[in-house]
Amino acid sequence: MADVDGSWDCVVKSPLGDQKMRLTVKSEGASWSGNVSGAMGSSDIAGEASGETISWKQQMTTPMPMTLDCQATASGDTMTGTVGAGAFGSFPLSATRAA
Repeated sequence: MADVDGSWDCVVKSPLGDQKMRLTVKSEGASWSGNVSGAMGSSDIAGEASGETISWKQQMTTPMPMTLDCQATASGDTMTGTVGAGAFGSFPLSATRAA
């Protein structure tokens, strides 16, 4: 099991305020799959894995349809990364491993 595997309580600092979500990751070689759930719903996601870094694209529909470009790196029980929102810029992501 890679250090990035497990459930993470994430916060994205966006212009709409803190966006909280639960991210579940199961890596397998150079890829991973999982789920993200929060106030705006739940969806299955998958992406690339390289060491302790994962990346993925996530579709969002509220407040407007958009593809988010996400990347995060685990270090022990914390994870940091970014969420790219196209023309709206990039926002910091932080996470702690869920108990």
